[in-house]
Amino acid sequence: MRIVDICAFYAPQGGGVKTYVRHKMLAGPARGHEIIILAPAAQAHVEYFGDHGRIEYVPGRRFPLDGRYHYFHDEAALHARLDALRPDLVEASTPWGSASMVANWRGDVPRSLIMHADPLGNYAYRWFRSLASREQIDRGFDWFWRHLRRLDARFDHIVCASDELATRLVNGGLRHVVTNRMGVQPGIFSPRHRDPDLRRRLLQWCDLDEDALLLFGAGRHAPEKRWPMIIEAVTACGFDRPVGLVIAGDGRARASVQRAAADNPHVRLMAPITDRHGFASLLASADALVHGSESETFCMIAAEARASGIPMFLPDGGAAADHLVPGAGHHYRAADASSLAAAIRLFLAQGPSGHLANASAAAIDTRTMDAHFADLFTLYEATRRSLPIAA
Repeated sequence: MRIVDICAFYAPQGGGVKTYVRHKMLAGPARGHEIIILAPAAQAHVEYFGDHGRIEYVPGRRFPLDGRYHYFHDEAALHARLDALRPDLVEASTPWGSASMVANWRGDVPRSLIMHADPLGNYAYRWFRSLASREQIDRGFDWFWRHLRRLDARFDHIVCASDELATRLVNGGLRHVVTNRMGVQPGIFSPRHRDPDLRRRLLQWCDLDEDALLLFGAGRHAPEKRWPMIIEAVTACGFDRPVGLVIAGDGRARASVQRAAADNPHVRLMAPITDRHGFASLLASADALVHGSESETFCMIAAEARASGIPMFLPDGGAAADHLVPGAGHHYRAADASSLAAAIRLFLAQGPSGHLANASAAAIDTRTMDAHFADLFTLYEATRRSLPIAA
């Protein structure tokens, strides 16, 4: 099959979507499929991945909230490119405008919407959670639910990577929802990468001794990641026990994260780590992952932490919650610094070593990207239809 992915959220400097796309370039050809990504960019160019995979960057407009990304703005040009490519199946990667463009294309082939984004979770529920119930917020954003139902009527699959999002969409009236959990890159993350010397050096950077607790977080500096809330909780715990926190990432909310960390010498910020093997060593060497976003559609960093065999502190909402290993960390009330601080204190009282042992034992069972794509391509092969009508 020739599979064309209209990937509005791809950027060379990106995070989870970039990891996903890069692995798709390996998994598709291994299964006998050709993978073509259409991604918006400042200038048109092509990046090849062997003989059966490529990213075609098409001119797009810069996304105003994050300069790394662009968006599709020319529907006619996008349709013309799809006509020329004659795909056997078309994917869209976001429920915004590009999904509507894919729905409007007249080619008679299956369409699949991969829910890499949850706008209601990222924005509406986060903005108004203190003012209204989830049901009231949904009623206020009924216009978006109607948009999702229109997409559902024109797509063969709405692919979700978590039960929480899938259930929410089904309850909202969508009929073509499929749950297919994503996974980690195989062969990279493992408890074997735990490095006591690296852990010691990270704690020294945090101005702490080896007997302190080392927490790690990674992700964009964006409001939905709630880094200031995490820093507040860690700071509160630090009055009782020595706790260090290292955060790897960057983004448009950098200033607010820097302000939150400025008065705590035990909190350190580092740039995003692009070396995957180096990142795997750092992750495995932490005592626990701490994550703040309750609006993840999968939460790649939590899956990678699970594969690395470390405990986790995860919010009790969204896809992140699904990754917690029993006896290897704790859930806490989403967006609540006092609840996170209480979870960290409980962890310390129970003893991190038992949690670490449970996490390490469960690491081998972490789902991989290979399993995700095997299930995805099986679904696509079963829904193949005729070739598109030529322009």
